[in-house]
Amino acid sequence: MEHATFLQDLAIIMLVAGVITVIFHRLRQPVVLGYILAGIILGPHTPPNILIGDKHTVEVLAELGMIFLLFALGLEFNLKKLQKVGSTAFVAATTEILLMLWVGYEIGRAFDWSTMDSLFLGSMLAMSSSTIIIKAVGDLGMKREKFTQLMFGILIVEDILAIAIMALLSGIALTGSLAVGNVTATLGKLGIFLVVALLLGLLIVPRLLSYIARFKSRETLLVAVLGIFFGFCLLVTKLGYSMALGAFVIGAIMAEAREVKLIERLIEPLRDMFSAVFFVAIGMLVDPVVIVEYALPIAVITVAVVFFKVISCAAGTFATGHDARTSMKTGMGLAQIGEFSFIIASLGLSLKVTSDFLYPIAVAVSALTTLLTPYLIRSSDGVVTGLGRVLPQRLKDDLNAYTEWMQSIRPDDEGKAILKAIIRRILIHVFLNFCAVAAIFLVSAWAWENTTLRGWFDALQPTWQITAFWASTLLAALPFLVAAYRKLEALGMLLAEMSVSPEVAGKYTAPVRKLFATLLPVGSLIIMLLLVAALSSSILPPWHLLVLVLTLVIALAIALWGYFVRWHSRLQIALRETLESSPDDAPH
Repeated sequence: MEHATFLQDLAIIMLVAGVITVIFHRLRQPVVLGYILAGIILGPHTPPNILIGDKHTVEVLAELGMIFLLFALGLEFNLKKLQKVGSTAFVAATTEILLMLWVGYEIGRAFDWSTMDSLFLGSMLAMSSSTIIIKAVGDLGMKREKFTQLMFGILIVEDILAIAIMALLSGIALTGSLAVGNVTATLGKLGIFLVVALLLGLLIVPRLLSYIARFKSRETLLVAVLGIFFGFCLLVTKLGYSMALGAFVIGAIMAEAREVKLIERLIEPLRDMFSAVFFVAIGMLVDPVVIVEYALPIAVITVAVVFFKVISCAAGTFATGHDARTSMKTGMGLAQIGEFSFIIASLGLSLKVTSDFLYPIAVAVSALTTLLTPYLIRSSDGVVTGLGRVLPQRLKDDLNAYTEWMQSIRPDDEGKAILKAIIRRILIHVFLNFCAVAAIFLVSAWAWENTTLRGWFDALQPTWQITAFWASTLLAALPFLVAAYRKLEALGMLLAEMSVSPEVAGKYTAPVRKLFATLLPVGSLIIMLLLVAALSSSILPPWHLLVLVLTLVIALAIALWGYFVRWHSRLQIALRETLESSPDDAPH
């Protein structure tokens, strides 16, 4: 009987969604709105109320739809694209998100909503919709225009920040506080997880997919991709993060595989089906009575989304040197909310920290701003022309002069630019190695407390058990510590050459440079070890044994220095090969 109910519910959902989708295609409207309308029709708040028999089944399918949607967004993410979008995407996206977080929170408090409702509202308003924007610019034939590429870059940065915001919201919801220490710890652990997951994933997953693709079997590749996808999501949930985070990250990792375009084609039918169920489920949660009751907040929020998103994105784009017309088009194209807003709203409901009315409000605002998006993009030229007529001539001259100045900025000295690039690369390598070390100690501390791993050391006394375990963890992290030290040593020598000149130090130039080049890596390594000790405080041995372990490990590092250097170099080469052999930036 349960199977019959499931099939009946699925059949009804797909039939209604199919009919509505055809109608929306004929009307040249985004199909996402059609799915939401289908959900409203099928929902318990719209007569007849008995079309769907098992709402729990729909919720499970909707969760699958959400993670497939995020997986697909991850597949669109590309590290090369992120590198090319430059400062514009980071400045515009950060400006937009910070402003919209504040605007949404203040609107919520103005309507006397709870702190959590206001916080989630701000987070929902901060995210634009990739799906809607891609659809809108495609229908308008503007995919190759400059402002479109800027919008896609901003959306990539938004996706990354959205994942961080979701993790932060989960932490706040569970702890009930917004303390600086909690926020810093949450973001720090999230950053370490993302860096290590990407590094390990890029070393393993693309090669594994290339091996599987040699069988020339689409079925085998599809099943393998789904296995990696769901397996990684399961691992992420075991580590205390959301399945949505896992879906996006593994998608971003697979985006660096040579077979990504084939994977996208294989996944597309599953993504479309489950995403349709996800948006239908969103519509089922919408109560038309609530929308009528909250018509004023919906109107206020819609106006705020359009106005402040246009202002923030246009200002961020203009600030990085783009002309007023391009900046305004970019801002007006991003003036909507969409799928990430629904996911954040779902998060609030699943954590039981937001009110029931917030979800229908988000859907209504998304529908209104989605309908406005094509008209806003079309009218952007007219808006710029109109502003040009009313703005004072002196202000227009100043704005044009600023744009010309920003576009004319070039490095004055090519040698200095190269030097800065070398320093930046060294610092990135040090950061990545520290993240690897931190992850090893965090995972070890978790395993010691939550698994039967300590049983391996039962033959030792309690004090020696934890000492042996911490020493084993330090040995596992040793190659990355050696690599970080080598990079810091190179940085120390470089900075010593730059900062200690013969004119100042005279005959002491060489010894002062040598002292500086030695103090920087040693001091930095001590700081890294102190941070590691803080991260692994739950498995830290007594001080007298800690000193003994460090002495022995330092001696071992000196003895095996060449081996560690060669091993780490092979890892770097493998990672570089993965990134260099990844697909180009052609549209997927």
